[in-house]
Amino acid sequence: MYENPTGGEIKGLLEGSRNIAVVGMSDNPYRTSHAIARFLQNAGYRIFPVNPNLTGPVLGEEPYATVEEIPERVDIVDVFRRSELTPPVARDAVAAGVKVLWLQLGVYNEEAARYAAEHGLTVVMDRCIKVDHAALVRG
Repeated sequence: MYENPTGGEIKGLLEGSRNIAVVGMSDNPYRTSHAIARFLQNAGYRIFPVNPNLTGPVLGEEPYATVEEIPERVDIVDVFRRSELTPPVARDAVAAGVKVLWLQLGVYNEEAARYAAEHGLTVVMDRCIKVDHAALVRG
């Protein structure tokens, strides 16, 4: 069974990252993915919306269908997808050379975690990046 990094390790991941791809991001401001992406922007991160259904900019950023399509280095892939849909996201993150695969609160998949970890990514599962940022970075 996969174990998340410690609080100190998560703090280091967040402090050492600048670019975050938000997979499953919605253009609806009332959706959790949108609200958390806005929080991350306000905290100083550059966000990249990843959702093949988006047709125009979200929070001022052009959307991408996959993480691998993003032309800049991505540090964290923050995933807002159902647990069973995360293995392809893990493969996309590995192909893009990302450092961290972060599955949001309520999202947990051992297969995705194992694949990402076997390819050198740090994996965080079933945790909210906004809550962890507020508790560990903003303090």
